[in-house]
Amino acid sequence: MEGHEQDDTPVLITEAARSLHDQREERKRRYLLTMAMRIPFFIAAALFHDPWWVAVIFVVLSVPLPWIAVLMANDRPPRKAEKVSKFKPGVHEPQQIEPTGHQVIEG
Repeated sequence: MEGHEQDDTPVLITEAARSLHDQREERKRRYLLTMAMRIPFFIAAALFHDPWWVAVIFVVLSVPLPWIAVLMANDRPPRKAEKVSKFKPGVHEPQQIEPTGHQVIEG
C-alpha cells in the first residue's frame, strides 16, 4: 500500500511485571548502594574525630544501614491488585444433582 509507513516501535500488549531476574538485579543494586553509603560515614568519622562526639554520631548513623539494606533487598514490588471473585448469595444458586422426592427404602 502506498503512502503508509510501517511503525516499528514495539507495542505493549500486557501489563506483565518485570522478570524475576530484573527484579533481583534491581534489589542487588539497591543493597550495594545502601551498604556503600557506610563508607562516607566512616571516612567522615575519621576526619571529624577532634570533637569525639561528632565521630560517634557518624558511626551511629552508619549502624542501621546494613539492616535497612537487607530490608530493601528483600522487598519485592507490590503485587497488582486483582479483582477477587466473591460468593454472592442468590446470584449463583447451586443446582441439585438429583431431584428431590425419591423413594427411600429403610432396611
